[in-house]
Amino acid sequence: MTNTPLQAGSLALSLSGAAQAVARVESGTALPQALSAVFSRLDAQPQARGAIQDIAYRAMRDYGLAQVLLGLLASRKPSSPELHALLCGALALLVPEGESAPYDPFTVVDQAVDAAAADRATAPAKGMVNAVLRRFLRERDTLLRQARQHDLASWNYPGWWIAAMQASYPQQWRDILMAGNCLPPLTLRVNLRKTTVEDYLATLEAAGLDALQIGPVAVKLARPLPVAQIPGFVQGLVSVQDAAAQLAAPLLDLRDGMRVLDACAAPGGKTGHMLERAQLRLLALDSDPKRLPRIEENLRRLQLQAELKCGDAAGRDWWDGKPFDRILADVPCTASGIVRRHPDIRWLRRAGDTGKLAGVGARILDNLWQMLAPGGKLLFVTCSLWPQESEQQAAAFAARRDALRLPAPGQLLPQAGASQDHDGLFYALFQKTPV
Repeated sequence: MTNTPLQAGSLALSLSGAAQAVARVESGTALPQALSAVFSRLDAQPQARGAIQDIAYRAMRDYGLAQVLLGLLASRKPSSPELHALLCGALALLVPEGESAPYDPFTVVDQAVDAAAADRATAPAKGMVNAVLRRFLRERDTLLRQARQHDLASWNYPGWWIAAMQASYPQQWRDILMAGNCLPPLTLRVNLRKTTVEDYLATLEAAGLDALQIGPVAVKLARPLPVAQIPGFVQGLVSVQDAAAQLAAPLLDLRDGMRVLDACAAPGGKTGHMLERAQLRLLALDSDPKRLPRIEENLRRLQLQAELKCGDAAGRDWWDGKPFDRILADVPCTASGIVRRHPDIRWLRRAGDTGKLAGVGARILDNLWQMLAPGGKLLFVTCSLWPQESEQQAAAFAARRDALRLPAPGQLLPQAGASQDHDGLFYALFQKTPV
């Protein structure tokens, strides 16, 4: 609850909103859901939403650094989650130097104090906010040098995550962690039903937008844009989809007339891609009824159709008993391969989550295998980097079900370069023995 309303469009309001979202993450809520709740509570307008979201995501990316800095700057821990989150957000705005700094440093301090004063949970500590942030500005270089001697601040990942990555990828762990700290690109999938990659690149050039082809139908924009401003998006010429995720549909060897299941389908990116490639009888399944409208919205924009059902991919009550020619099983996981898009994941996950989610994935794969027609293909996908959820899962499934494993990319490590820029996904393709 606030004491006094903050001015609409002010940095203080954005800092306050971001702090409310980060505090919710600290209590276990995923950042997108936390932001949605804050936007609703504040009745935030689009411009304010953008600023709040930007600060919240910055805070999550620099969360480890902020925790170490606060330990150096303050003699005691912040008195409330809201105060801790506000300081994290302000520090995230003060860490960048030069042209990358989004706001004048002293403006950030003043507005953070205003944000603290406006909230009952933080008002008693507005003097502390002022003192801590001004000290950081005075001693910035020294404090950052001291903080970055700690792995938590240097890498911005929990200690268990760093150790697990070192154990799983002893040669590549540094590059993987660095890639996860980069800002994600805005990558588009060109709809070959409506245009070609060459023609679409020409459309972007005519609009003054720089872009680069980084996959068969993948185009990366040099500068992210709101989707409504992307040429051809509303008309269905392109969809937003990471380059690694665009590999799923081609691997399934789809042909017209096939009966296809997209299990765990929301938000529908892979659903749309499959339908762009062939005329299919496709069932898009998701366990969350609130996510089905998102699939429907994407298909409507692409002028494509599929049957949508709410159901658990580990259950059978939604299945009509008719086998599928192709099954895409994008199973639940820790999402450790997409942390650059969802920086809160690393702080929400616990070391034991990997085994629990691997168990969920195994039940889904075993269940869906029974629904696959003889000679049919099942593509197992996960956005995890942990072998227990990816390669070990695939190998165990193949042995358990005597499934023929076909060529597929396997573990794709996240890349953040010019020509190779994609999330970390895993692919394993299986075929059922024909009768």
